[in-house]
Order: sequence, then C-alpha cells, then structure tokens
Amino acid sequence: MQTVENYIPITQAKSKLLDMVRSIHDRDDTFAITKNGIPEAVIISMKRFEGLLETIEILADQEAMSQFRDSVSDIKHGRIVDADEVL
Repeated sequence: MQTVENYIPITQAKSKLLDMVRSIHDRDDTFAITKNGIPEAVIISMKRFEGLLETIEILADQEAMSQFRDSVSDIKHGRIVDADEVL
C-alpha cells in the first residue's frame, strides 16, 4: 500500500502545481496539500483514482466478495483444480 510521502502547504502548491502534476505522471507520486499544517486534500494520478473507484465498486459488490471469500476458502482447503485439468 502506498502512503503519502509528499506534504506541501497550499501556499506552495499554488505555484508548484505544474511540477506536481508532472511528478504524479512521471513517478506516480502522491501529494497531500496542507492548510495550517493539517492535510486537507490529496492529489493523485487519474490512473490511481480510477483504480480506487474500481476497488470500492468491487468491495461494495456483495456477490463478488462472497465468491472471492469462497475462492480463498477453497484454496486454503486444497480444493483446487490444475489448469491443465480444466482444459
């Protein structure tokens, strides 16, 4: 899990926005924007944002999560089939 490594005051973020966007694009960095030393907002790449939305959607899908839990249980109990057997 990636954590926020870059904290920047909002007064500096205004003048460094272009550099921050480039950094997010080039290195997939994450920036927390602070106000009076307290993190108030986060800037992340669109790719990461879309990934977060997709993860939330999957986690909210009760049927998908039930199937996932069943699959994990099957693996733990050795109830697996080799791919060659399936084909």
